[in-house]
Amino acid sequence: MMAKTKIEANASAGRVLTITRLFNAPPALVFDAFSDPKRMLQWLGPRDYPASYVENDLRIGGKWRACLDSKASGEKLWHGGVYREIVPAERLAFTFAWDQADGRPGLQTIVSIDFEGKNGKTLMTFQQSEFDTPETCDGHRMGWNGAFDRLEELLAQD
Repeated sequence: MMAKTKIEANASAGRVLTITRLFNAPPALVFDAFSDPKRMLQWLGPRDYPASYVENDLRIGGKWRACLDSKASGEKLWHGGVYREIVPAERLAFTFAWDQADGRPGLQTIVSIDFEGKNGKTLMTFQQSEFDTPETCDGHRMGWNGAFDRLEELLAQD
């Protein structure tokens, strides 16, 4: 039994993304940046693929959708999902899937984001899982970290 558990745990190795960031803003402001489409347009996506479209229906079972546009090639990357958990200023959880060429959703992952207040700042713990390959996970790590760099700059302006 113990060996089976260990094998199952190793099967997920490299396919779960966890990012922790400390933002210089209170949890309510950081949560707002993740839930207000106007704010999301200002930071979602890395610098070379900024968001050009964001919509969301912020309620359990509500859908969200966004498009990232390549500055170099004009490629459009559509993606979306469904909200599963919403606790204002504390937690968000939703599904995430890139659109495939035929417009249908591809591999679905689950994103959970915890916002913890720390002396007027926010410790954000972001987790996305489970990816099909470690390479896909690494690609998302680069993309999300690029977006979070932009979010940090946005929050510094508030």
